[in-house]
Amino acid sequence: GQPLGPRRLSLQPVPELPDTDAFLRAALAKVKRQARGCLAPELCLQAVRAACELPFAEGVRRERELFAVLRGSGQARALLYAFLAERAVRRWAAPGRASRGSAAPQPPRSAAVIGLGTMGRGIVTSLVKANIPVVALEQDLEYLNKGREAVMLLLEREAMKTEGGTQTLDFHNPARLQFTVDFDLLRDVDLVIEAVFENMALKKEIFHKLSKICKPGALLCTNTSALDIDEIASATSRPQQVIGTHFFSPAHVMRLLEIIYGRHTSATAIATAMQLAKALNKVGVVVGNCFGFVGNRMMFPYVQQAVFLLEEGSRPEEVDQAVEDFGFKLGPFRMSDLAGLDVGWRSRKEQGLTGPSLPAGTPARQRQGQRYSPLPDLLCQQGRFGQKSGKGWYRYERAGGRTATPDPWLHDFLRQYRDAHGIKSRFIDPEEILERCLFSLINEGFAILAEGIASGPEHLD
Repeated sequence: GQPLGPRRLSLQPVPELPDTDAFLRAALAKVKRQARGCLAPELCLQAVRAACELPFAEGVRRERELFAVLRGSGQARALLYAFLAERAVRRWAAPGRASRGSAAPQPPRSAAVIGLGTMGRGIVTSLVKANIPVVALEQDLEYLNKGREAVMLLLEREAMKTEGGTQTLDFHNPARLQFTVDFDLLRDVDLVIEAVFENMALKKEIFHKLSKICKPGALLCTNTSALDIDEIASATSRPQQVIGTHFFSPAHVMRLLEIIYGRHTSATAIATAMQLAKALNKVGVVVGNCFGFVGNRMMFPYVQQAVFLLEEGSRPEEVDQAVEDFGFKLGPFRMSDLAGLDVGWRSRKEQGLTGPSLPAGTPARQRQGQRYSPLPDLLCQQGRFGQKSGKGWYRYERAGGRTATPDPWLHDFLRQYRDAHGIKSRFIDPEEILERCLFSLINEGFAILAEGIASGPEHLD
């Protein structure tokens, strides 16, 4: 029977912490570490501070001021651009032949993945999550069992994240996911994704076999990160059905899917690959065929400059720090360790830039008249492949470890390398690091646009 007291929360005093200021300072340091250059999380924290320290009306006013700062910022414009660019790339075009309006996709009802290495496992996981039945194929039982174990572990983890748990993914059902060493089981699938390592002879051998086994309408996809789609397609009797689907590692997490058309790739094949990207909840970007396509072609001069900086006096952690403080999730060296240094090494050996096919007498730091750094090759020769081997540009707690620690061995190795090549070490400030890495990347982007490999800047971004 008593009257209620005031219920309006805005009239309640904010309870005081023993040391509000220290608490908020610690929170700001944590936010800055996690947000890496993003304005919004920091300003959110300022709004919380205003709520703690000011009367309600003033706090709301302060929050509105902070919102106005964000709304008019370059970062807001950039986020809006990124949002619209993701939608713009759906309107794909392959210059001189087709566009989205001229082709109807054939949505895949079943798929196969060849190769259960890191990429293959992630691709299988993506397909299962998209509810597309999958046949996963390996060359022998040993690799198959190892791959099966890794895929099941990934799927268990993914299932834990979904509300219904394991049941919703249904990956224990052989009708949804089947592991095999028998190519004949690929006869009826609508789409095959080859995900073996970057070796042209091996890929051509597989595509020759697929051309004989798969049904006429099956789409033949290669997850190559750099190799010529036309040369791979030349091993088949149906080059119009061959297309590049370049996933980024880890394939079940990264949203980008680079879709590469060759000289003979049909408009239906491109439309179907774009439909697949949508089914996998990825952003499909249609680009032309050249070495490295767009993603890796732009990455090459960026990483190359980072390595040149090491030659001249920087350390991997200093380069990564400058790039990560700018806003990149990973610097070039942590990224290389995650992807595996052996991947690039294998590619350079295939190109004749290093290894047995390099002509005798080639200068150590020059290839085809251009500056070259053998540092990544030398690390690979030492068995330093990155996270997978427990050491690369950094040291890790174990093989497969994730925590990168600066490595005194590498610092010493760099000193010896500079001495051997007569390079005088100098201090390089973060601004020079950032400009050399990013301008190299941007300039390559302009070259890609000029050549028509990408049909618009949104595709690059």
